[in-house]
Amino acid sequence: MDTPRPGRSLLSRRRMLRTGAIAAASGLWLPAGRADARDRERQKSLKRQEQDVDYPLAEYVPATPYNYTRSNRPATCSFEYVIIHVTQETYQNTIDIFQDASKKVSAHYLVRSADGHIAQMVREKDIAWHAGNWDYNTHSVGIEHEGWVDQPSYFTDAMYEQSALLTASVCARHGIPKDRDHIIGHYQVPGTDHTDPGPYWDWSRYMDLVNSA
Repeated sequence: MDTPRPGRSLLSRRRMLRTGAIAAASGLWLPAGRADARDRERQKSLKRQEQDVDYPLAEYVPATPYNYTRSNRPATCSFEYVIIHVTQETYQNTIDIFQDASKKVSAHYLVRSADGHIAQMVREKDIAWHAGNWDYNTHSVGIEHEGWVDQPSYFTDAMYEQSALLTASVCARHGIPKDRDHIIGHYQVPGTDHTDPGPYWDWSRYMDLVNSA
């Protein structure tokens, strides 16, 4: 067996120290205590993300806080309505609008046409600016649906089904009756000039889905 020369031994020790420092800096290796702390922080972060949505099947895509009113419903005001909207925009453009502080508009949820994917953009406890009527805003949850009122092809099976599950959940959690007096279209809000969800929205089908959810 060869006997290592002193110079080579010192070089090897330096390489080991340098390699350990690089691994620690890159997160490949941490002492047990630090690794446990990092895992705890990761779990806390995941828990915070879960708490950002009121409906478990939604993705949290927050609107700018300049486009809604912070509140603590139902302690501050009761839930009485779910209001159904159609965006007159694409899914992504609607997100961009709700995240633009100059637009002064938002909704609690946005449902994508193609697959029924749901984005939560405002927490239910807060007041979204969607109805054009402050009293209705304070007492409602607003659900936007991607599409145009005169293009029924946007109202897909997936959109109806996923939106109905969402509405049923909102009603169940807040004690809102699942009927047409309390699940309404934007056009039914007093003082509005909007017509959504429009003549092609199938209310009979939608309400059947909500009540059978």
